[in-house]
Order: sequence, then structure tokens, then C-alpha cells
Amino acid sequence: MSQNKTPQTESHFEPWWRPDRFEERVEFLVKRVDMVKKLRKFFDDCGYVEVETPSLQLSPGMEPHLTAFETTIGNTLGHRQPFYLHTSPELAMKKLLAAGMNKIFQLARVFRDCEWSSKHHPEFTMLEWYTVGADWRRLAEEAISLVGYLCGPTVSYGGQVCNLDKAWEFISVQEGFKRFAGIDLLETTSDPINPNTEMLRVSAEGIGLRTHDTDTWEDIFFRIFLERVEPVLGCEVPTVLHSYPASMAALARISSADPRVAERFEVFICGLEIANGYSELTDAAEQRARFGTMVAQREAQGRPIYPVDEGFLAALKSGIPECAGLAMGFDRLVMLATGAERIIDVLWAPVGND
Repeated sequence: MSQNKTPQTESHFEPWWRPDRFEERVEFLVKRVDMVKKLRKFFDDCGYVEVETPSLQLSPGMEPHLTAFETTIGNTLGHRQPFYLHTSPELAMKKLLAAGMNKIFQLARVFRDCEWSSKHHPEFTMLEWYTVGADWRRLAEEAISLVGYLCGPTVSYGGQVCNLDKAWEFISVQEGFKRFAGIDLLETTSDPINPNTEMLRVSAEGIGLRTHDTDTWEDIFFRIFLERVEPVLGCEVPTVLHSYPASMAALARISSADPRVAERFEVFICGLEIANGYSELTDAAEQRARFGTMVAQREAQGRPIYPVDEGFLAALKSGIPECAGLAMGFDRLVMLATGAERIIDVLWAPVGND
């Protein structure tokens, strides 16, 4: 899912098992079951194989804004080794591509600490799929077909109604910043790896947004994005926001047409982000360098440092074919299909609601 939109923590303690509380959600949960059945049929009809990868990993993911749950596993000698609940099944699924799989999908339970709000839950369900020989645009088109098939012609959230039957809007991040914030974002990224923080700061303050001396370029990017861009995305028809700045590529391939951007996209419906996908980076050396950058970012933010997944880098080096992948928040998709306002309303047994 998203790169850096850390939610505020909220407390949710309601006895979900009380009959009156549970009855309020039954209609949503029945719809959820129906959507799972249809989802599996969709991917089966498209020639995908459903896979399962472990939730416990030596490395949970390196993204700077994510915090994993840590545990240890002991052996018969009494030694214990750190393990983590994965924040995404991405790295493990790509190892399956290296093993020879071509079209795979997974409905995975994933875990992210410090994420608890009306749109976030520390344990949630992520739909993730990968296709060898595809690029980001093909995966975006599949997402369009899937969402329409699962949700019907219209969905709603936050008082907004979105028409899924109309042509989806494809706009670049650059277009989005120009249209909704009046800012030329790529002007600040002439150096794709080290974008110009001061230039973006001046632009942000020019439209009335406050910044801080300690803000990074990415901090300011998200302040502008969350205030001016995201709320208006996907309000009448869904929006596919693509071509993210290269410094935010993570595991995405850099565009051959413009080195300032990556072949990464996100899907927004009713102002709610539901999916993040890209043409996959398959160069092991470049990926190792990006992991190093992520470690430095985590250190600068005072976040825990996680081990690099050497097995994943070895898989890349062995020769993962060109491919594309997409991660979709399944619970949020159910929210859109049912009109539910809170993620806990579409979960069978929410965490912390005993």
C-alpha cells in the first residue's frame, strides 16, 4: 500500500461480540464473504494460482514509514532468533516468481504496528498479485476489472459516491500537484535521488501550508498531498495516480522515458487509497542500494532497523523476469462496497474490541 501516510493512532474498544453490536455489522460481513468468493473466481478465470507465504519473516519489509511486530523463535538448544510478522507478502511472493511461477495472487493477513484509525487496523487483509511479462498499466487495467466485478456499478465512502462504470481517470503525480495545488513538483526533482527540499518548502508555504526546519522533501510532499491532492482523488470516478517521483520508487522500476519518475501507481476511490502497484524492479544491485537508503531513512527517523532480506536479493540476482505487481487493501474495498465508515465494521473480530 502507500509509501508514507502514517495514520494517527485511535483507540477502539467496543465489545464486538455483543449481539446488538454484531448485528449492526452482519450485512457488511455477509457481503465480505460474497466478495471473497467472487475474488477467487476472478483470479481463477484469469489464470492465476493462489499461493500462501509465511507471516513470520526474518525481514518484515524495509519501507521507512512502517513499523513491524517483533517476536523470537527458539530452537531445541534454547537459542532464540528475532523474527517479524510481515508488513506485506511482497518479498516472499517475488521469490516464488524466481522459482518459476508466472501469475500468482494471495489474500494475506498482514501486520503493522502504530496503525489504528477509522481506515487502519494493526492486522488487516491485503490482496496482492503478480504477473510475469506485464507492466504497471496492465495491472491497473486488471484492478479496474476486479473492482467493478466485486463492487458493482457504484460505491460510497465519506458521503461521496463514485461511479465505477465510467472511464477511470489516469493522471500523473505531476499533473495532480499542478491541478490541485498549483505546484510544479518535478521542478524540485532535477536530481531524482536527492530532490530539492528548500524549493518544495517555498512552494508549500506559497499555498499556505506550514513547514518545519526539520522536514524532509518527503515530509513536505505528503503534507501537500494529504491536504490538497488526496481528498479530491476518485470523487466522481476512480483515479489511477501514476508516475511517482523516483525518490519514492521503493521496489518499482524507474521510467525509461523520464528518470525523474518511477513506474508506480496508486488507486483512489472516494478519496480513499485502496491499492499500490508498479512495474517491478528486478536489478539486485540497485535494489540493495535502495535498501541502504531505506535503512538510512529509518535511522534518521529513529525507527527500528530491520535486517535486509538477503534471500530476496539472491532471488533477484538469480533472474526474476520482468513483471508487475499490485497490493490492494481488501478491507477498504469491502468498506467501499458496503458504505461502511470504519474498517472495524467489516472485520469479523476486530483486534482490541473484546
